[in-house]
Amino acid sequence: MYIDLPTARIFFDTAGPALDDRGNERPTLLMLHGGPGYDHTTLRPHFDRFADIAQVVYFDHRGCGRSGGTPDTWTLDQWADDVADLCRILGIEKPIVFGQSFGGMVAMRVAARHPDLASKLILSSTAAHFETEATVEMARTLGGDAAANAARALFTDPSLETYATYGKVCLPLYTRTAAPKGASFRDRAIEKPEVTVHFFKHEMMDMDMRPALAAVSCPTLVLAGALDPVTPVICSQDIANAIGTHARLEVFDDCGHGVHRDDPDRSEAVMREFILSAPRD
Repeated sequence: MYIDLPTARIFFDTAGPALDDRGNERPTLLMLHGGPGYDHTTLRPHFDRFADIAQVVYFDHRGCGRSGGTPDTWTLDQWADDVADLCRILGIEKPIVFGQSFGGMVAMRVAARHPDLASKLILSSTAAHFETEATVEMARTLGGDAAANAARALFTDPSLETYATYGKVCLPLYTRTAAPKGASFRDRAIEKPEVTVHFFKHEMMDMDMRPALAAVSCPTLVLAGALDPVTPVICSQDIANAIGTHARLEVFDDCGHGVHRDDPDRSEAVMREFILSAPRD
């Protein structure tokens, strides 16, 4: 299914009904996938399990997967505004916004640009400010000097070439779970590395959303893997500290980038409790 925005056609899909058996509206869990340069299928079918308590809405960010959009619109501001437009067109009110990795960055920008949109935020394996040295050292811990060198090369000089090397050396370190349960999530995705490189080169390395996070007033769950090679725990700690009392940080031992892949049972339990908890006054 698609919606048409002025500068892009956006693909979306859903799991679970919008109404319960009595005709009452159920919560909407709006899923923001990582990348950019991958698509929403990196989150499926895992998060379909929440369709028993919410309508789960997936979409491909502009430039990613099945969605359109030209490179001049590949910006955090535009990606965040697309979320607001998607909600407006589909009639989604007060969704619980989940963002994985890059999707978490978009979710934080949504919270800054559209502060009344989300009822809750779930920020998974993401960063408000990219910590290059911490990332390089975690890559070294998990994959040795080759991984550290590949990480430094990509994040100091983003290009299709450095990304290709990083993909071979470092992407296998993202999950602690052996395929097919873990790392194979990328195998079924539509990959567009040019979008990844564009974002890294033009925006990610210089971004700092921490000051804006102080204004976030909705309940926020921050999920972090202790062995995340690209958004180390310090990134999640920074997010929780910047948001303050509205944030709850959960760190998962022996988990990498995307705790739902490495500890699906605990991460599901934590998310379910958070989704079903009563909103704060």
